[in-house]
Amino acid sequence: MRKSTVLTAAALPLVVAGALLMVTGCQSEKDALSSAKPELSVSGAYMPQPAMDDMAAAYFTVENDGGKADTLTKVTSPLSSDVTLHTTEGSQMKHAQELQVPAKGKLALSRGGTHLMLGKLGHKPQVGEKVEFTLHFADSAPITVKVPVQSASYRPAG
Repeated sequence: MRKSTVLTAAALPLVVAGALLMVTGCQSEKDALSSAKPELSVSGAYMPQPAMDDMAAAYFTVENDGGKADTLTKVTSPLSSDVTLHTTEGSQMKHAQELQVPAKGKLALSRGGTHLMLGKLGHKPQVGEKVEFTLHFADSAPITVKVPVQSASYRPAG
């Protein structure tokens, strides 16, 4: 009997250390789970002043610092009831139902590539005006941005 008491006393530090590792492991797992969600932000947004009265394009970057991908499902704007997502393959523009925002990555909308098209404009936006857009995602809350209208020849740095 005495021998098992000695073994138990000797094993106590190991049991405590094991319990601490389990708690620490649970905390690390909890931290991993909390970062396994999208963390979205929008930058670099602009709209070139449209050449036509009824159609425009807009560009921006959605960055995802989170550990889970998300999907841009639609974009709305008071300026237009007809905002659509497009990709460009070669010289062919194609309508997209949704656009992926990768985990720890970004979705870049730019001239000659992925972009927004606006039809049926309520008015022709002028340089200096800010146009409101709301980005809707599969998992994240919507993000509303005010996009400045730039000259038609504007090209962002970078």
